[in-house]
Amino acid sequence: MKNIELRVSSPGRICLFGEHQDYFGLAIIAGAINLRISISGSRRADTTFRIDLPDIGEKEEFLFEREIPYDKKRDYLKSAVNIHRRAGLPMTGWDCEVRGTIPINAGTSSSSALVVAWNKFLLEAAGDPRARKPHEIAELGYLTEVAEFKEPGGKMDHYTSALGGVVWIRFDEPMKLDQLENPLGTFVLANSLQKKDTTGTLGFIKSHVLEGAAMVAKKIPGFNLKSPLTDDVLTEIKKLPPDNRRLLKGTLMTRDLTKEGAALFRAKPFDHQKFGTMLSAQHAVLRDHLEISTEKIERMISSALDAGGFGAKINGSGGGGCMFAYAPRDPEKVAAAIEKAGGQSFIVHIDEGVKREI
Repeated sequence: MKNIELRVSSPGRICLFGEHQDYFGLAIIAGAINLRISISGSRRADTTFRIDLPDIGEKEEFLFEREIPYDKKRDYLKSAVNIHRRAGLPMTGWDCEVRGTIPINAGTSSSSALVVAWNKFLLEAAGDPRARKPHEIAELGYLTEVAEFKEPGGKMDHYTSALGGVVWIRFDEPMKLDQLENPLGTFVLANSLQKKDTTGTLGFIKSHVLEGAAMVAKKIPGFNLKSPLTDDVLTEIKKLPPDNRRLLKGTLMTRDLTKEGAALFRAKPFDHQKFGTMLSAQHAVLRDHLEISTEKIERMISSALDAGGFGAKINGSGGGGCMFAYAPRDPEKVAAAIEKAGGQSFIVHIDEGVKREI
């Protein structure tokens, strides 16, 4: 593309602790990584958006003068423009190119990085001061990807991509967010190359956890997903149907692991070995209770640990997609072991959030 006037980029993310927690209003700890989505553009003289997406072999073209109809599920580039148009954001046409290094549909938030970058691009193009407010960009990303299409997901991905670093978010009312000090070394992220059904998985887990919690609340008045995992609660959980039982218990165990993770990040000095052990403990809950791992991902994780990884877990909604290993020592050896097990490896580190590059 010639005469690029504007370029922005945003990172993918790994979820350290708290997978499948944000849409229940519970806490997560996640980290932005240095695999990114980049959007470059040149302003046009008319009101047309022409967008080239060479990584997936697609092109988009539309006008923003009226509400843009959606041609497919999760039509994110159009939904962001519709949201801004309804709010009166002034826009001109642009020729744009979208490129990225984040594995697509693999649990590393490629779609959320896209909507965060795209909202940043549109705000920068309009000279809107919100372009320099990551929290507002995150909220716009959530509206674009989740609320507009009535999806079951939460806000973890959008806030992690917008803010960058390591974030600890408690999805209370009001939401509480801390950017934690980053003591972390190198990770090896690996794509299993197995396709996953993010929306289907989220919907199944969400409905069964809420059903299970409602059943327990009938026996223990006042019980909710923030209640302690006491012996009385465990007794009632054991009486639930199998899917409600395993998913509710796994959700509460993940909630408590996330709390331990936050304490670990605030401790001095940071214990890298314990961090790895806790990642593996989080994976065990996701594997055994949420049942979102696969045989191939299990082989990849075993290979990573045998090669010297401190800990490892599945990343994202599960049923395929990516895993990652914490490998502050000899990450190349860990990456090679995962590749031998059939994964596509990336050596990554924690990175900054959404930013304007040109």
